Amino acid sequence: MKARVTVTLKTGVLNPQGKAIEGALGALGFDGVAGVRQGKVFDIELDGANKAKAKADLEDMCEKLLANTVIENYAIELI
Repeated sequence: MKARVTVTLKTGVLNPQGKAIEGALGALGFDGVAGVRQGKVFDIELDGANKAKAKADLEDMCEKLLANTVIENYAIELI
């Protein structure tokens, strides 16, 4: 089973890397970019076929390692 975990900064948390990307896009001539929020994506392969267990395990992974839940949100997608 495959899963995709997307981790993004919560609204209101400063995102200096996103601002740097926004500036670089403008410097490259891409006009009209009003904002960039940078995040991270994890593609994870899991053994087994139990979707409920996989989702629970992935949530545990996010809470313990993949996301800093004080400043980040995460979304889990089984693919």
